[in-house]
Amino acid sequence: METPGSQTSLHRANLERVVRAVRMAGSLTQAEIARTTGLSAATVSNIVRELKDGGTVEVTPTSAGGRRARSVSLSGSAGIVIGVDFGHTHLRVAVGNLAHQVLAEEAEPLDVDASSAQGFGRAEELVTRLITATGIARDKVIGVGLGVPGPIDVESGTLGSTAILPGWTGINPREELSGRLGVPVYVDNDANLGALGELVWGSGRGVKDLAYIKVASGVGAGLVIDGQIYRGPGGTAGEIGHITLDESGPVCRCGNRGCLETFTAARYVLPLLQSSHGADLTMERVVQLAREGDPGCRRVVADVGRHIGSGVANLCNLLNPSRVVLGGDLAEAGELVLGPIRDSVSRYAIPSAARQLSVLPGALGGRAEVLGALALVLSEMGDSTLLESALPAGAPAFT
Repeated sequence: METPGSQTSLHRANLERVVRAVRMAGSLTQAEIARTTGLSAATVSNIVRELKDGGTVEVTPTSAGGRRARSVSLSGSAGIVIGVDFGHTHLRVAVGNLAHQVLAEEAEPLDVDASSAQGFGRAEELVTRLITATGIARDKVIGVGLGVPGPIDVESGTLGSTAILPGWTGINPREELSGRLGVPVYVDNDANLGALGELVWGSGRGVKDLAYIKVASGVGAGLVIDGQIYRGPGGTAGEIGHITLDESGPVCRCGNRGCLETFTAARYVLPLLQSSHGADLTMERVVQLAREGDPGCRRVVADVGRHIGSGVANLCNLLNPSRVVLGGDLAEAGELVLGPIRDSVSRYAIPSAARQLSVLPGALGGRAEVLGALALVLSEMGDSTLLESALPAGAPAFT
């Protein structure tokens, strides 16, 4: 029987500390585990041996600083996690293991606005197809991360703004998908998942404070503070798209005038160019034309960058992040958009905050949100659950 402060309880806590460190990093050497957890090298060595014998971790030879070392990662056979990303025009699903390896991934076009039932039905089909393709038993799935293009109300679990997804009014995405798949589901908005994906796999690696800015049909920001996604008490932190830039500007879907979104989101930007470039123009095409030298597209991309920079400057003054990562199609414009963002930050942010800030394009492109959904499961899943998932049925728990 475990009692607080007992040797058994302390040992269990140390096991979970090691698992947590490896889970968040993907893989670590034993020396890195010791530094991360504060445990002694000898304790880490004993724990890693125990976890390896139990099937929770895998240990492979590597090198660190020119010396031989052992890399520790969660066992690929301990379980799998699934990421599901609903965009306004697409559905993307990825299957990964606990060692941060993506085993299968697929995307298909989907009008998410039309019907939540259709969206969840397609997601269930795609998840089933990818699990079958990996050859892994369905009972190895330990959790699903789900991204939706709108804020989640913390109290009700429903989408917080019906103006964003009118076909999803009153729907609880977590309950809907969990009921279909029969496993725990963790839900967040697409900007938060983009931030988490870039933090774990992309341009945010190595920092603890960043903002991920996603510009698509709307504008959102995923905020990372001290290594954790900051959602706010109501789950709506990061709605940078509704910072007011011009009180006399266009009416926004939120009911206010001159929001950042009305100067940067695709629905407002594309009409500026459609008379000369056709009604089927997309933001992806605008970026491509800008890179090819089209003067109108280059001007629009630069203007969007300056407006985004104004919003980023506000974030700098309030939160002082060390890095801003730009995601979505706009990030493919490179310095055509990043330069104007930096110019606005230099002009409007407090100098000390601006000097410490780096502005980078996302490294993951359109995959940021679905990889963030995988990372969400890994961050939310309890370490005790991960320990038990590696044990065969009927086996005693680690003690």
